Amino acid sequence: MKGNLIDLAEQGQFNVIVHGCNCFHTMGAGIAKEIATRYPPAYVADCILTKNGDETKLGKYTWQEVHAYTGRSFIVVNAYTQYKYGRGGPHVDYDAIKSAFNMIAKQFGGSTIGYPKIGAGFGGGDWNKIQTIINTELQGVVHHLVTLN
Repeated sequence: MKGNLIDLAEQGQFNVIVHGCNCFHTMGAGIAKEIATRYPPAYVADCILTKNGDETKLGKYTWQEVHAYTGRSFIVVNAYTQYKYGRGGPHVDYDAIKSAFNMIAKQFGGSTIGYPKIGAGFGGGDWNKIQTIINTELQGVVHHLVTLN
């Protein structure tokens, strides 16, 4: 699907959106920055519910229901798919993606889920490998990759 993941959720295309996070409460670039800016409660969930720099967060997630100006609500899932961030990657952890999406399927399996190319941008991962993991873990769940126009 083409478009802006958050805009599409605000329009009712998704009940749940998932984005990849590091373990340091840093949402300073990409879709994470947009989520933190537009929906601060999703960022607050990361900061309040988890310890900064805690490597045991890998493969887990936090989530927060947010309310859009359109009157719709949806859930933002902060999936901990990489420990570090910044230069010197790749930082993505394929096992963490597998674990997080396995748990997401169990908790949100009845929802329509949207996500960007988690781990393939700033995380430096191989999208073909990541996509295979996500498709396997979300088998039977309605889900869509969203790429910018």
